[in-house]
Amino acid sequence: MFKKVLIANRGEIALRIIRTCKEMGIKTVAVYSKADEESLHVRFADEAVCIGPAPSHESYLKIPNIIAAAEITNADAIHPGYGFLSENSKFSKICAEHEIKFIGASGAQIDQMGDKATAKETMKKAGVPTIPGSEGLLKDVADAKKVAKKMGYPVMIKATAGGGGKGMRAIWSEDEMESNFESAVQEATAAFGNGGMYMEKLIEEPRHIEIQVVGDQFGKACHLSERDCSVQRRHQKLTEETPSPFMTDSLREEMGKAAVKAAEFIKYEGAGTVEFLVDKHRNFYFMEMNTRIQVEHPITEQVVDYDLIREQILVAGGVPISGKNYYPKLHSIECRINAEDPYNDFRPSPGKITTLHTPGGHGIRLDTHVYSGYMIPPNYDSMIAKLITTAQTREEAINKMRRALDEFVIEGVKTTIPFHRQLMEHPDYLAGNYTTKFMEDFEMDPKYQD
Repeated sequence: MFKKVLIANRGEIALRIIRTCKEMGIKTVAVYSKADEESLHVRFADEAVCIGPAPSHESYLKIPNIIAAAEITNADAIHPGYGFLSENSKFSKICAEHEIKFIGASGAQIDQMGDKATAKETMKKAGVPTIPGSEGLLKDVADAKKVAKKMGYPVMIKATAGGGGKGMRAIWSEDEMESNFESAVQEATAAFGNGGMYMEKLIEEPRHIEIQVVGDQFGKACHLSERDCSVQRRHQKLTEETPSPFMTDSLREEMGKAAVKAAEFIKYEGAGTVEFLVDKHRNFYFMEMNTRIQVEHPITEQVVDYDLIREQILVAGGVPISGKNYYPKLHSIECRINAEDPYNDFRPSPGKITTLHTPGGHGIRLDTHVYSGYMIPPNYDSMIAKLITTAQTREEAINKMRRALDEFVIEGVKTTIPFHRQLMEHPDYLAGNYTTKFMEDFEMDPKYQD
């Protein structure tokens, strides 16, 4: 097993990885930008190395600086967490070239699944259901119109190098195609340096349900059931739960088998998720694969009693998985607490936390890196905590979340706590009746304002 792991990340996920490493008797190295000098992951790691100034492209995305930090501290493995370099095939390959184990997918596996058009073709070969769509990339607007006419409207055009909803457009008729296609290409080119577009049939009343998988170095994979991530704003997840209120036992079996088939087809190594869109008739279609640990992994850990970070490290160290699949015994909900103002179009709210009181009690888990007096920098993602409740039933988990949110006090900055309070009383959410379109008609009620 590894003697020392460098965590190429920041915030709560860096702290989360440090905790598991300590429990496994593995030394840790934190890397940090100058903006994160006072962060808790720096304090609790065995060693810490500054890798650059605040901007992420000069620090957390700077591969030479991270490799240098690993070499001067004699780290024999790097855990990338999520975001930043976690799905960067070049980084995975460079780690291998320097004989440092990348705790995650190989560069080839990331390449296979990182480009959405390539991933879709790979999944077709694997026999996993995919959304009907264009054969490869669209040549131009005329080609897009021709494919859409054959497929039937509505359709969705997507950037092949996309993420976070950039370069995506829903198109309901031919007269909307030209302007939408051109703006999507421009947006994708600006965001990713790649204007390549492909098209899919638009799934109506879709739910975003992902299956957690783990694969080992011997070609074997297993699944740990689903997470429902349908409550999203601009394709950014706000809350997740498992099991999904939309799921049936037979659908869980089908989707689980498809996810394992996908992982084993590419001989996937590590923890990852196979993402599906599920329509109102419970037909499911492969959307993409995330070749990393995910923000919402704690709810899976809570319902199957399984440390996914520990399993990632064991798999990277050459330990085979048991091969059995896991099914939820409890119900768990995660609310992402962001430093954003939900009453002002979720505008980021960096600044100093002047007061912090965190919730506790049975069935409450809080993954966070903040403390009273902590300065939230403006340079990174605005998520500052993940509040997780776990109970015997969905109703109990929601009631527990309401209580925990009422206890959660953060002063000095605006947060999304009021949004989650309102969500936990929304009739459609309580009924489990929500899709990825849920937030389109959502309006904040002033009564939940702090």
